[in-house]
Amino acid sequence: MKVLVINPGSTSTKVAVYDGDWEEFTESVGHRTEELAGFTGIMEQFEFRKGVVLGVLGKRGVALEALAAVVGRGGLLKPVSGGVYQVNEQMLQDLKEEQRGSHVSNLGALLAWEIARPLGIPSYIVDPVVVDELQPAARITGLPHISRQSLFHALNHKAMARRAAADLGREYQEVNLVVAHLGGGISVAAHRLGQVIDVNNALDGEGPMSPERAGSLPAGDLVRLCFSGQYNQAQVMKMLVGQGGLVAHLGTTDAREIEDRIAKGDEQARLVYEAMAYQVAKAIGACAAVLNGRVDAVVLTGGLANSQMLMDWIITKIKFIGEIKIYPGENEMLALAQGALRVLEGLTEGKAY
Repeated sequence: MKVLVINPGSTSTKVAVYDGDWEEFTESVGHRTEELAGFTGIMEQFEFRKGVVLGVLGKRGVALEALAAVVGRGGLLKPVSGGVYQVNEQMLQDLKEEQRGSHVSNLGALLAWEIARPLGIPSYIVDPVVVDELQPAARITGLPHISRQSLFHALNHKAMARRAAADLGREYQEVNLVVAHLGGGISVAAHRLGQVIDVNNALDGEGPMSPERAGSLPAGDLVRLCFSGQYNQAQVMKMLVGQGGLVAHLGTTDAREIEDRIAKGDEQARLVYEAMAYQVAKAIGACAAVLNGRVDAVVLTGGLANSQMLMDWIITKIKFIGEIKIYPGENEMLALAQGALRVLEGLTEGKAY
């Protein structure tokens, strides 16, 4: 049951091979800015990224014939429910046309298909960022022509929710959880009996501020900023996603650097960092309300879950809600492999896109 995992990122391509749950290897190949500068669009990087993947497999001596499946990171597709999807022609067409946006993750399914097809084995994606299981009330805003969208770290959310359920001795479909993914972007979601019924749009920077996202802002002030004549649309969007949050206040997205500054007495760094924890805790409390207070556990995950300082601040405010489980890191490669294995082992059915 060997599975090849492909996860294309903006400046790297991650490749892994799993034999069941056992990781044979994971390798991240970094790409210099000048390497990618010659490509005018994401789709143009396809052959380059394919060469990187095959190069890693060749160097590692992986026999392609030994693979049972190939799984890639899911991209910006039409909204789907959570699960494992077999790559098909419609999915490939939607990704190539970039109807819902251009993002390097769009290459994941294409690369998986290209490598799997000649081998006669299936290719999959797992819990892409477009997973949409919102309950109707969660979509409504105060303006009829604006609806809330579900765009979040679905892969790690679902994987860590399953892990938390297993640690509780139950199935994911049997528990209510609040899951907070804390990374460059932050998403906090209410998981009710196996479905994410409410979550902030992390792609656009809604919700708590994060290392590089501004988070939800006072609407009037944001409108006045947009019409001040000082910024164009692209500049404002960059403020919201990429240049907002910690980097806007403190000039860095590195939590370790910020904690070092706090240890040396930087009160502004402490205030901003603690404010991020405050906003995360506030969002967790809101999701607990969505679940009517019936929360089996709160799950804290993502790279920032490695920060003991941040965890302590958050836990102080949310420990009244219930049991808290901390699973640091993104765990994306294992989550992708486990999704494919669930289908290969007959534990779940692969869905059709």
